[in-house]
Amino acid sequence: MRYLNGLLSGITWLNERLGRWFVAYLVFVMFFLLLIEVVARYVLAAPTIWATELTQMIFGAYIMLSGGYLLVHRRHVSVDIFYSRFSPRTRAATDIATSVFFFIFMLVLLKEGWTMAEEAISTLETSHSAWNPPIWPLKLLIPIGALLLLLQGIVKLVQDVRTFFAGAPAAAERLQAEEGEA
Repeated sequence: MRYLNGLLSGITWLNERLGRWFVAYLVFVMFFLLLIEVVARYVLAAPTIWATELTQMIFGAYIMLSGGYLLVHRRHVSVDIFYSRFSPRTRAATDIATSVFFFIFMLVLLKEGWTMAEEAISTLETSHSAWNPPIWPLKLLIPIGALLLLLQGIVKLVQDVRTFFAGAPAAAERLQAEEGEA
């Protein structure tokens, strides 16, 4: 059980650190790049051929790598008209039942993302724009992001199972507290 807790905490630690210490700063990079483009285009009358495309690529990385972090903090979009009124145990049971759909989607995304990334890497795919940067690294982030989100989904499922069988959120809260101290 201690090994499992360590593994779950490690997955959460990885998603937490990646989200907080890397992905969050990509917003500032995107802002700076767009600022450069606006100044170049409207002040200097000399638009760049790379700033907008690079911003789009960074935004793609931001989206793919932030999923695990968002799941750690339960910040994914949800409709909780009834869900928020459920007891913790009923919420856990609902999450366990609906996790089947999550895992099916994540496994398909992981498989298809890997196939797409593998093909892009084998051809060293580029964007075919005037700037023509390589996009295979961005496509490689699809299965990496999917794997991080899938692993965090497993952590959440274990927390939900613990909550369901404990009858209260105590087990999930204890695990969350341990992860926060790490």
